Amino acid sequence: MRGAGLAGRTVLMSGGSRGIGLAIALRAARDGANVVMLAKTDAPHPRLEGTVHTAADAVVAAGGAALAVVGDVREDEDIARAVDAAVERFGGIDVVVNNASVIDLSPTVSLDAKRYDLMQDVNVRGTFMLSRAAMPHLLRSDNPHILSLSPPLNPSPRWLGAHTGYSLAKFGMTMATLGIAAEFAEQGVAANTLWPRTTIATAAVQNLLGGDRVMRLSRTPDIYADAAHKVLTSPARELSGQQLIVEQVLEAAGVTDLSGYAAVPGTPDDALFPDIFLD
Repeated sequence: MRGAGLAGRTVLMSGGSRGIGLAIALRAARDGANVVMLAKTDAPHPRLEGTVHTAADAVVAAGGAALAVVGDVREDEDIARAVDAAVERFGGIDVVVNNASVIDLSPTVSLDAKRYDLMQDVNVRGTFMLSRAAMPHLLRSDNPHILSLSPPLNPSPRWLGAHTGYSLAKFGMTMATLGIAAEFAEQGVAANTLWPRTTIATAAVQNLLGGDRVMRLSRTPDIYADAAHKVLTSPARELSGQQLIVEQVLEAAGVTDLSGYAAVPGTPDDALFPDIFLD
């Protein structure tokens, strides 16, 4: 295996124009990684900051190499194009980060069928198909990792009943990842999921979960990025098939003071807003 860090390694990510995905990309870039982003945001959105192009520029500024691929993880042709571009530009793929996700917390009766299909197509199918397309190249890597940003399976009525459509989509991401981990365990391809105990200050939290109040009670995307970095730099044969929690990953690495990750400095840990899916 190569030395510590992600220097020279190639990360293929779905989404990544902003928020958690961008934070993970920038953390990898600080090591000198190559980051390939497959995202739809070719032009600025009135309510969302950043595009795949500004994200790629930020990766380069942080010390990495970047390739922006404008496309949709729902489209097999776009996935194939992103994989081919990553291999042509950087010679292979070492890491897949399934970051792209759609959230709709509508209850069952009012969840539009198209929104249900969108969540299934992006969250579940996108995770499976991007991982599948990259697998031939991951199998040639000396430390291959798949990381999906999805929660531990938790079939408690509290979460299944809260937003059945969204829960199915996020749990589907996790099941796809765990299945891939089991299927490719002997070949040494790691596949894990990662989820936070608290809300993360992102556009989804601002626009859908709680506005300014919950944003103030969240942690920054950097905590997710630092935990992801710990996972992606671990030996693949030693860490796979796990439903990981961000804070536990950092604590296991000796990071016990998480106060620096608070969106509002000085906010006590016990005052932060808990994320969904964790009891």
